[in-house]
Amino acid sequence: MPVFAVSDVQFGRLESNVTLACGKSQIRIPIVWRHNGSSELSWHQVTSDGRLALFRVDQSAQGNYSCYDDTGLLLHSVRLRLGHPPGLLSISCQVPNHTHVRCFWRDSVKTFLPAKYNASFRGKGMEWRPCIVDLTNRHCDVQDPAFWQTIHTLGVTETNALGSQTTYIQFRLNELLKPDPPQSVFVQEVEGYPTRLRVSWSNPSSWPVEDAFPLLFQIQYRPQGSIHWSEIFTEEDEVLIYDALAGHIHQVQVRARDEVNSDSQWSDWSPLSLLTPWQAYTSPDPSESPCIFDLCSTQPETSTSKTHGVVQGDEGNLGLVILLVLFSVFILTTVLSLIFVVWMRQKRREHATKQELACFEVYLKCPQPVGFGSE
Repeated sequence: MPVFAVSDVQFGRLESNVTLACGKSQIRIPIVWRHNGSSELSWHQVTSDGRLALFRVDQSAQGNYSCYDDTGLLLHSVRLRLGHPPGLLSISCQVPNHTHVRCFWRDSVKTFLPAKYNASFRGKGMEWRPCIVDLTNRHCDVQDPAFWQTIHTLGVTETNALGSQTTYIQFRLNELLKPDPPQSVFVQEVEGYPTRLRVSWSNPSSWPVEDAFPLLFQIQYRPQGSIHWSEIFTEEDEVLIYDALAGHIHQVQVRARDEVNSDSQWSDWSPLSLLTPWQAYTSPDPSESPCIFDLCSTQPETSTSKTHGVVQGDEGNLGLVILLVLFSVFILTTVLSLIFVVWMRQKRREHATKQELACFEVYLKCPQPVGFGSE
């Protein structure tokens, strides 16, 4: 297996045989090799010309190798790095708007070696153009792609000391178009309306501001705890919800899609926004709060009217309670009366039965008149 050398660093392929030379010239004197300062080397052989042959190397064989003559004089040193040549890449692309394409990749083979990347992009029938590589984040960017082209091709070449590999993918920009989520989502209560909410938002900052690229928005909302969402679709940047559940916290989210391109994708949902619809304010009962310097006598008219409304509601509730109590007493009295009547009837029957039995016994004991029953 060939070994590639870069200055005093040699690269070899894992699980293969690697040969290290003691300098550039052939040496016929006895040679001693050391690995990281130790003379203990496993699975190796020193050839007659002083080369060191390592068999089926693994990661433990990496490190610094030095060769010495029989007097202990250092003749040469080299660092060995082991890995694999590049394999095919796994590539995915994002299209956040009509003017920008960003493609990411990850290794399908872990090479253990430093690599360089080169990327090119083109529409069908067009010339290759560079895709600007960000080596740290392993992605590349294309500005102002030919969006009207049906099919586009991206090629990414990975190169390391053991070889290179180019991966190609084809895709349709109109199908990959996916805006970023709407920003600045704001939910407001509507004063005086306990079942309404106002929701507003702004376009994602990555989306062009020109009117030539309108967005369609989807709003979903539900009372907290419910499993069912309600939906609204609009091209505006604000909607009014009319059927919120009064007195309950609501969850609201917004997402966007290219309004013209029906093949494009919906953006991710915006983070959840939480709000309870407007609720009427009720002043506390003055009798339950202490008065300071007789200020309780000077209450605003609005508070007084609201307080009166609450008192009238309490009186109505009290009357209902009294009616329910009276009705319960009537029912109880009726049931007790029926029970008493049934009990009295039962007692009378028992008494009549006892009298009949007593008369029958007396009749049996009384003497019969002479000739009674004879002819």
